[in-house]
Amino acid sequence: MNPTLQALKTLGGSGTIEEIYNKVTEIVGLTNEQLEVLHDPERGGQTEIEYRLAWSRTYLKKYGILENSARGIWALTTKGRQLEQVDINAVKRYVQEDSKQRKILIETTELVEQTPKLSWSNELLSVLLKLQPSAFERLIQRLLRESGFIQVEITGQSGDGGVDGKGIMRLGGLLSFHVIFQCKRYSGSVTASQVRDFRGAMVGRADKGLLITTGNFTKDAVKEATRDGAPAIDLIDGDQLINKLKELSLGVQTKKIEIEQVLVDQQWFSTI
Repeated sequence: MNPTLQALKTLGGSGTIEEIYNKVTEIVGLTNEQLEVLHDPERGGQTEIEYRLAWSRTYLKKYGILENSARGIWALTTKGRQLEQVDINAVKRYVQEDSKQRKILIETTELVEQTPKLSWSNELLSVLLKLQPSAFERLIQRLLRESGFIQVEITGQSGDGGVDGKGIMRLGGLLSFHVIFQCKRYSGSVTASQVRDFRGAMVGRADKGLLITTGNFTKDAVKEATRDGAPAIDLIDGDQLINKLKELSLGVQTKKIEIEQVLVDQQWFSTI
């Protein structure tokens, strides 16, 4: 590390990897035999001195003494220009501690990046739960139309077995399925008995049933919906519902924001 620091000072504060290599070998006084020693004889390629210099540059950069550009030029930082040599053990301890902190930061960042999703999804669910029953039914009607259904009607009436509407799903312009749907706007779980009641109301009236809720379904409800020998019922829970609304941009706007910040380091210029 210290020969690298000395080499860059001799080179005027900056240099290419090749220039640093040549100056370090001159400062240390390495022989040709030493320069030819391979780091991994079985693989060949990189020599031991090239390997060690690469790590030295990396450690010194993390320590704040070196910086490098996209063009492969390595240079001393303001901190580096003020030092004649470094405590190698101190550099190693700093880099090891920094690596631990970066790992914690990455884990924290990953957690933070999930927070916006949780935030908007919770907000959307809260909005849906506050809608009037008729408004929620109209929303589902719009969602089905946007998803390719035709002739979607709200038919919910008392004594209709919980059926809120009907529509026709067209596949490829050739096949069509008559579907009736039920909307359950609450935060609880839909049970197997509720799925059976809905199936009883749809028998003989449609090819498929669609049960949509802002909540979720119990395991027994999921099993009941796909029970062998019984008309199949498709289930859409709260998570699927809000993601579908986001996908179709129904009441949800997704914006991609890119920010470029350019800062002039006046101190950097003053130390050249």
